[in-house]
Amino acid sequence: MLSEDSYKTVSSLSQGIYKEKGSRFVALAYPVNSEDEIKDQLTKWRKEYHDAQHHCYAFRLGKDHQVYRVNDDGEPSGSAGRPIYGQILSNDLTNILIVVIRYFGGTKLGIPGLIKAYKTAAKEALDQATIVEKTINVRVEIRYDYLAMNEVMKTLKDDSATILNQVFDNNCKLTFSIRRTRLDKILSRLQKINGISIKFEGIFYS
Repeated sequence: MLSEDSYKTVSSLSQGIYKEKGSRFVALAYPVNSEDEIKDQLTKWRKEYHDAQHHCYAFRLGKDHQVYRVNDDGEPSGSAGRPIYGQILSNDLTNILIVVIRYFGGTKLGIPGLIKAYKTAAKEALDQATIVEKTINVRVEIRYDYLAMNEVMKTLKDDSATILNQVFDNNCKLTFSIRRTRLDKILSRLQKINGISIKFEGIFYS
């Protein structure tokens, strides 16, 4: 059972291959964290597989699954991107890009045949993948007086925060990350420390 601040994705690049009536479908599943990363990966694969007829894909980003896209790349509408995306949904994955590259074999498969081919190729790639659970974290910067050092450090340790960087002086600065579900608790404790200032630096996926 996933918690509110965890999600499932693939650990690294995986590949699947499906063949039907001379056509070859090469599926690539890859972990991603942003649309810019997706664009870069698509550009790379289009160059690498430049001799293929179609580069169809689907992706999903974010714990709330609010960002997703499907692309048929010239195949009949709904015959490629949607079946690929269906495999992402079936495995409850996010922060993932799946591209299925088709080398046309000379025989048309028809829409049902295409749906089966793109679905099966995507499934083959995920069958070869290692599925991992990751967490959603918040990065926070705090500034405080040196005299509050012990209290700050104890709070961070007690709430399992990860210190990312720190500067010790009369006025100290420290950046830490913590799982999203633990944020309210640690903030309520930190805010009780005299003279501390807190700045959010964003959400990131581990």
